Amino acid sequence: MRIGEIFAQLGSILAAFMFMKAIIEQYFPHHLRSSVEKHSQKLLTFLSPYVQITFNEFTGERLFRSEAYSAIETYLSSNSSAQASRLKADVVKNSSQAVSLSMDDNEEVADEFSGVKVWWASGKNISKTQTFSFHPVNDEKRFYNLRFHKKHRKFITETYINHVLKEGKSIEVRNRQRKLYTNSGSSWSHVPFEHPATFQTLAMEPEKKRDIVDDLLAFSKAKDFYAGIGRAWKRGYLLYGPPGTGQRTKRREKKELEEDDPLRRMAREATESKTSNITLSGLLNFIDGLWSACGAERIIVFTTNYVENLDPALIRRGRMDKHIELSYCSFEGFKVLAKNYLGLEWHHLFPRIESLLGGIKITPADVAESLMPKTVPGNAEICLENLILALEEAGAKASLKNVAAVG
Repeated sequence: MRIGEIFAQLGSILAAFMFMKAIIEQYFPHHLRSSVEKHSQKLLTFLSPYVQITFNEFTGERLFRSEAYSAIETYLSSNSSAQASRLKADVVKNSSQAVSLSMDDNEEVADEFSGVKVWWASGKNISKTQTFSFHPVNDEKRFYNLRFHKKHRKFITETYINHVLKEGKSIEVRNRQRKLYTNSGSSWSHVPFEHPATFQTLAMEPEKKRDIVDDLLAFSKAKDFYAGIGRAWKRGYLLYGPPGTGQRTKRREKKELEEDDPLRRMAREATESKTSNITLSGLLNFIDGLWSACGAERIIVFTTNYVENLDPALIRRGRMDKHIELSYCSFEGFKVLAKNYLGLEWHHLFPRIESLLGGIKITPADVAESLMPKTVPGNAEICLENLILALEEAGAKASLKNVAAVG
C-alpha cells in the first residue's frame, strides 16, 4: 500500500470520527453524552499505561492561588525555556535574571529525576461567567498536568512531587521581589522596595543582632512546635526607640509629632474619628484573625517612636512577641557606621570617640551625618574630627540643660 493511500484512508477515518462526534453532540441528550464520555475515559485509562495528576491554579473558589501551582511554574521555568516552542515572559527585579520564562498554554515539556522521566503540560479551561453584562467575561482556569508511567506511581507521589515543590519554593525565595505596600483607605497599592540598606549595615550592637538572627532562625524551624501547641505559625516584632534610631519615621513640629506614628494615629482615629477606614479594633482583628488564618510562617514588623502611648492590647506578647529597643548610638554601633561610611576598622581617634559616646545620647542618624564625607574623595580623619566636635557640642548642651534643671 502506497503512502498516499495510507493517508487517504487515515483522512477518511478522521472525517468519519468527526462526523460521529458532531452527531452525538447535536442529537444525544446531555446525560447520555456524559455517560459515553465517562465510560470512554475509563476505557482509555484502562488501556493506557500512564497516570495523570492535575494541579489547578486556584483553590477554594478562586480565593487563593495555589502554592503548588506557583512552585511548579517556577520549577519548570528552566525546562520551559529550553524545550517549549511558545513561552510567556515576565520581568523580575531583584533576582539573578531579568526575565522569568514559563511555557505558554497547551505546551508540554519533559523532566527527568533519578532516572524517571515525566511530562508536564500546561492548559486552561475557559467558561463564561454567569453575570449580566453587555461584555461577558471569560473565566480562565489554568492548570498543570503531570503524566508518568503507572509503574512509577509511588516514586512520583512520595518523592518527585515533594522535590518539585521544595525546589520551586527555593527558587521563588531566591527570586522574590520585595514590595512596599500602602493603604489608601479603600484599597492597597505597592511599589518595588529597592532600599540599599541591609541588616549588616544597621548600626546595632553585634550581640543584639545575633539575638535577632537566632530568634528568626528558631522561628523558621518551629513549624511542628507551633502546630503541636495549637498556635498560628506567626511572629510579631516591635522596633521602638527615639527618632533617628532606625524606625524610618519623619520628624515634624512638636504639635504634629503624633501624626508621624502610624500605630498611634490608628489608635487615635479609633476613638476620635467615626469616618476612619482603619481602626484599632480592625487592626487587632487583622492580626488575630485573617492574618493568622490565611497561610503560615508569617512575620510582621511594627515600628514606633512612641511605644509608651500605644494601647497595651496592641503590643502584648502574642501580637508583638519580641520587643527590640533601637536606642542611642553606642560605640559598637559607631564602629559599624565607621566601616560603612569610611571603610575603617580602627583609627587612633576611636578611643576618644568611645569615651565621648559613653556619656552622651546621640542617635545613629546624627553620627552618620557627621561621618558623611563633605568632599569627594572624603578625608576619613576630618570626618572623625567633625564627629568629635559634634559629640563635644552635644555634651556641652546636655550639661547646660542639667544645670538649668538643678537651678
